[in-house]
Amino acid sequence: MRRAGGRRRGRRARLGPLATGLAATRGERRAARRLSQRVPAALRAQRDDPVIRRRDLVKLAAVAALPAPAARRSGGYDVAVIGAGVFGAWTAWHLQRAGRRVLIVDAYGPANARASSGGESRVIRLGYGKDEIYTRMALASLRFWGDLSRRAALPVLHRIGVLELIGRDDRYARESGEAIRRAGGRVEDLSRSELAKRYPQISLEGITAGQLEPASGAVMARRAVLTLVQEMVAAGATYLQAAVAPPAGEGRLTDVRLRDGRALQAGAFVFACGPWLPRLFPQVLRDRIQPTRQEVFFFGPPAGDRRFAPPALPVWADLSDLENIVYGMPDLEARGFKLAFDAHGPPIDPDALERQVTPAGLAASRDFLVRRFPALAQAPLVESRVCQYENTSNGDFLIDRHPELENVWLVGGGSGHGFKHGPAVGDYAARALLGSLGSPEPRFSLATKQVQQQRAVY
Repeated sequence: MRRAGGRRRGRRARLGPLATGLAATRGERRAARRLSQRVPAALRAQRDDPVIRRRDLVKLAAVAALPAPAARRSGGYDVAVIGAGVFGAWTAWHLQRAGRRVLIVDAYGPANARASSGGESRVIRLGYGKDEIYTRMALASLRFWGDLSRRAALPVLHRIGVLELIGRDDRYARESGEAIRRAGGRVEDLSRSELAKRYPQISLEGITAGQLEPASGAVMARRAVLTLVQEMVAAGATYLQAAVAPPAGEGRLTDVRLRDGRALQAGAFVFACGPWLPRLFPQVLRDRIQPTRQEVFFFGPPAGDRRFAPPALPVWADLSDLENIVYGMPDLEARGFKLAFDAHGPPIDPDALERQVTPAGLAASRDFLVRRFPALAQAPLVESRVCQYENTSNGDFLIDRHPELENVWLVGGGSGHGFKHGPAVGDYAARALLGSLGSPEPRFSLATKQVQQQRAVY
């Protein structure tokens, strides 16, 4: 793995707390080995450049306003990826790395405010109980997030650790630790007394132990997706901001129609549209992917108080009540102490949703602060967001061929835990499309997606 040069190290030193250790573990290297093939020359040149200039990200706005180049309008794309969120962007990245000419289309823009990939930050954790498939996917993805962070103008991955607070029922955490170790990841078991000594800012009422993933942490979501799309455009991909009409027909899809009547041709199509997938394919996906309303709150710690910022506090999840999981992040990049509830909210329309938090949600957040982080009980609310989960019936991802269109692939169903897995999902989807996947994972098939919600992945 390439180490940053002297100029880059100096720059990270100047960033201070923004620059977090990003070295890949042996387990990550092993998990990602099959994903780390040759990078196209244009991307490799960027990787060797210590800094991608911030103004390069602004180029996306100009790119989005332009029509597809004439050489491509005649059908020169190998693959069109509809959706520039984390699943679509990483799928396009892997396809481009495999030598395919890629068109990326998004209705609102990469990681926009309505997208499931929007917002500032996402947790990247390895623990999934005994569900080892996701542990291995997260471990493989960590290396790619670290590589992207080294190439980016500002950090994408903060390896500040993930701390799980465990109650009397420790089975989930125990199974997580066993799966992480089998996969080659790192995890530390902490007694209640060790928790109290290391994290005195946390009230341990109802907590019996802790489990720390020291190499995990947080991904800067919007920044990551923008950086990834900018890289692909610089390496020859085309990005277009436009709304796509629902495809029709059977057999092979030759083009997609834009809402303005234009047609975009490609040899194959990947639809990674998050909560908009059921609208584009209502006969196939209606009720199989259900967007739900989710609220996120950011509270401001007292001036000069570093107890709630890295490295004093990692990403955290309260598992003392497995039916009501609460999670959050420290005051990362001075955006505030993040808090959210993992329970599914009501169904929503991602286009029309008024994104204002409810008084009930804010009150529940403050009640939790009183109980678990009492020093923040009176902290002001400095920011809030209403986003969405895009849930499959059981929480497993959807990565499968359309049942009636042989050159169309459906990628979605992040189900509230998908962002961290973007690199691995993109690799899986790209290999499925290219015919190099081998045996597909049955859990990602359309056939396993039902219309009744029976969540099984956390």
